[in-house]
Amino acid sequence: MEYITQNVSRNLKRIRKAREMSLDDVSKQTGISKSMLGQIERGVSTPTVETLGKIVSGLRISFNSLISAAKNDVITVNKKNLVPSYISEDSKYKAYEYFPYEEDRTFEVYMMDLEAHSSYISEGHGDNTYEFLTVFTGNLIVKVDGKVYEVSEENSIRFPTNCSHVYMNNTDVIVKFSVTFTWD
Repeated sequence: MEYITQNVSRNLKRIRKAREMSLDDVSKQTGISKSMLGQIERGVSTPTVETLGKIVSGLRISFNSLISAAKNDVITVNKKNLVPSYISEDSKYKAYEYFPYEEDRTFEVYMMDLEAHSSYISEGHGDNTYEFLTVFTGNLIVKVDGKVYEVSEENSIRFPTNCSHVYMNNTDVIVKFSVTFTWD
């Protein structure tokens, strides 16, 4: 969610300045206090859905224009600020969403943690989908379409994900790996 807060911060300020509006002007049009608008523009406050709705209605802009990243924006993601977007039932597998689905992009990027002596079965992701996986720490066993592949530290594998696949950690240490999903 950090990236949405950054996007809203940049976009609100950009829109306000392009319209030559002060924070007071925006406050009058949206019903949001000047101090809250300032916090949103500085990125120190995460606006609620209700607040975003007031901004969109008051400024008569699209929701997408408020939350979307510009094509040339630089977005930084700090894992310390992320909460797992998925945790397996036994809590041994965690996925952190670094770059989630965006309407105009055909990829998503995740960082995964797989605890020692555990495994995780991932369901298929549909036709014409691929996974690009890189192991950063440890050794990972990946089972795809009945075949087993060992991916050691600092190595990668690419495979189609139209069917289920399995990640296995048979070692005594946590395996950390990234996954980029792509589709046509």
